[in-house]
Amino acid sequence: MDSSEPTGTPGTDDPTGTPGTTAALGALARRLRALPPSCGAVRIVAVDGHAGSGKTTFAERLGAALGGVPVLHTDDLATHDELFGWPERLRRQVLDPLARGTAARYAPYDWVARRFATKERRLDPAPVVLLEGVGCGRRAVRPYLARLLWMDLPGHVSWRRGELRDGPELSAFWDGWRNAERLHFAADPSRPYAHTLVTEGKKGYVLLPGPAEVDRNDSPPHTA
Repeated sequence: MDSSEPTGTPGTDDPTGTPGTTAALGALARRLRALPPSCGAVRIVAVDGHAGSGKTTFAERLGAALGGVPVLHTDDLATHDELFGWPERLRRQVLDPLARGTAARYAPYDWVARRFATKERRLDPAPVVLLEGVGCGRRAVRPYLARLLWMDLPGHVSWRRGELRDGPELSAFWDGWRNAERLHFAADPSRPYAHTLVTEGKKGYVLLPGPAEVDRNDSPPHTA
């Protein structure tokens, strides 16, 4: 996914909520709760986008609008050696247990110590579980998703924000990350499959129909 991808025209995909307001975020939460379950009795909702695009903050606010649902970060499953090599770990430790109706247990990765923690975290099945991280809308994960949201900020802008956030001591990491992210999205893009695009407006978030939603609405009627 390169930096030239379109970001859309400001607006909202919900006529009951003014763009960028809490009402729009609340309306999105109501729609997500009404979706059919996608992983056992759980609705997995992914928040994908470039590193530095604001996924974590948005997921936290959406989680609050949903009543405090669990948020799982793929940064807890990735490692320095496997930046995008976490799908099997996600399936085995989280998705399979949730599909069975049992609690998921995983040991988060410590990016300072460069190893997984010895103490596991527990993630109980909930009506909605948010999955947040770069590439969480990838093809290996999409069959488990009830909805895919994409933070629609171009790569070069997102990466610059991330670098400013993390400081010069992580500049070498960011050099490697940008290349790894470009390669990942070139081979396994998420944005074309997003149901909703999320941008940051002056007063909050703006929600737009994503490519998957537009394609579905524009497709010709099915005939037997």
